[in-house]
Amino acid sequence: MAIELTDDLIQLETRAWQEIQAGALTVDTAAAVQAAITAHAKATGQDRGKVEAALKERVRH
Repeated sequence: MAIELTDDLIQLETRAWQEIQAGALTVDTAAAVQAAITAHAKATGQDRGKVEAALKERVRH
C-alpha cells in the first residue's frame, strides 16, 4: 500500500524544511509537523514512521 500524503502535510513539512535550512526551525513548527503526522497516520491507519519517512522523502528529495 502506498503512503498517502495530504497537501497540508506537505506544506507543513516544506515550511519546516525551509526553517531547518535557514537555521531557524522553531519548536512550534516542529511540533505542528509531528502532531499532523501522528493525526494523519491514526486517521488513515498508516504506520506513523512510514508516513514521516515518505513525507520527508517527498519534500527533501
